[in-house]
Amino acid sequence: MKYFTTTSNASRRAVDCVIVGIYERNKLGTGASEIDAASKGHLLRLLKSGDLSSAPGRCTVLTAVPGVKAPRVAVVGLGKPAKLNATVYKKAVAAAVAALDGSKTKQVLNTLTLESVADSSPYYLARHAVEAMGDTLYRFTEMKSGRKKKQLALSAWGSSIAKRGDAAKATRGAEHGDAIMHGMNLAKDLGNLPANVCTPSYLARTAKKLAAGNGRLTTQILSEAEMKRLGMGSLLSVTAGTVEPGKLIVMKYKGAGSDAPVVLVGKGVTFDTGGISLKPGPAMDEMKFDMCGAAGVIGTMAAVALMKLPINLNVLVPAVENMPGGKATKPGDIVKSMSGQTIEVLNTDAEGRLILCDALTYARRFKPAAIIDIATLTGACVIALGKHRTAIFSNDDSLADEIFAAGNSAEDRGWHMPMGEEYAAQLKSNFADMANIGGPTGGAVTAACFLGKYTDGMSWAHLDIAGTAWRSGAKKGASGRPVPMLSEVLLARAGALP
Repeated sequence: MKYFTTTSNASRRAVDCVIVGIYERNKLGTGASEIDAASKGHLLRLLKSGDLSSAPGRCTVLTAVPGVKAPRVAVVGLGKPAKLNATVYKKAVAAAVAALDGSKTKQVLNTLTLESVADSSPYYLARHAVEAMGDTLYRFTEMKSGRKKKQLALSAWGSSIAKRGDAAKATRGAEHGDAIMHGMNLAKDLGNLPANVCTPSYLARTAKKLAAGNGRLTTQILSEAEMKRLGMGSLLSVTAGTVEPGKLIVMKYKGAGSDAPVVLVGKGVTFDTGGISLKPGPAMDEMKFDMCGAAGVIGTMAAVALMKLPINLNVLVPAVENMPGGKATKPGDIVKSMSGQTIEVLNTDAEGRLILCDALTYARRFKPAAIIDIATLTGACVIALGKHRTAIFSNDDSLADEIFAAGNSAEDRGWHMPMGEEYAAQLKSNFADMANIGGPTGGAVTAACFLGKYTDGMSWAHLDIAGTAWRSGAKKGASGRPVPMLSEVLLARAGALP
């Protein structure tokens, strides 16, 4: 994809489509006003007659607008000017791209970048637009046979800018958006693949392929035998009931000399039956998404490598299946973690924390500047925050604030959740150092407190993405979150934001 910027009038650009915006009360946006002037009032007449909608997310594609070189003008609703924020802006871009899908449009100029969008800049407007475009055009068709439906095949995407001094920022925003879009698409692909394809070994091969030919990136795969020698009894207790061997994927990106790395740990349960504590049948197919934490960190690594950020980043993925079987871990079994702490497994469906705790202990060897684990960990998180925000838990308020701010900037929002000894006390066991569940209340918090027992002395955060990693219903599929949030954290730490 080629990205460009322009200060010229939209009506004079020989592209296949120009995107313009309109507001309530017959108000034209900046690009729409210029198009309207060139067409001698054509847009305003259509708006006043009710043939165009100013409702947010509505789009009408006009053809052969007089006085305009582009054969198509996509007119999108922006609602009230005072309420135009990044969320509405991205929705408008997505609506325009969706309306163009199926057409022969290859070159697009987005003039919505000229609008006054709250808390935005040329960099973020260009970046958000590219991410919205990529999200809208994403299709998962790998497992379908027969002819695939033709979709929009863009070759160039432009951003209108008010002054030439904004060109570098907008170009950087588009390029960063492109890298993040690719990371999100990889995360979606991994999440959407069925569990009989996307096994722990498949995740390991994917990580290996990412490192191939990239001098800054290396990937190492630890086998179950190697994990056993390391004392990862907690992680291996989850793989006991399956024939699919578990893997510990270790990716290292070197972009900043000897600096301490940021470490991302992604939960990689490629299918979760619940083990002996078997899940109910309805919607169990969606448990292929239980590796979206792994998909998210691998996708983030892909984005960082594409952006060539000056930062050191390590990614750890404990990848397993959780299956019932004759050798499966049973409720009441006690396992020993790599840290030496013992765990009474009261519920084998609380398996994510059992693999993450050993990965967190392993991460200590990297002496990380910060460590963030990402996991579809608890249904309780979905009850607490719904499908809108990622839960942020941390033993370091400054790190939690950093992630929260990054989520707001990236339009991939989170919410800072509590932790404390009063919650950790729910994990007490009569027979081991701790239990793996803390009772029916505060489930997302007690899960975080469990992981917190393995992070003393480290700046650590835990992101519970159980509500945000995938969508259910008619649009069922992986969301690619939290790749934008994590990418924003790393962009800021690398000093790569304008």
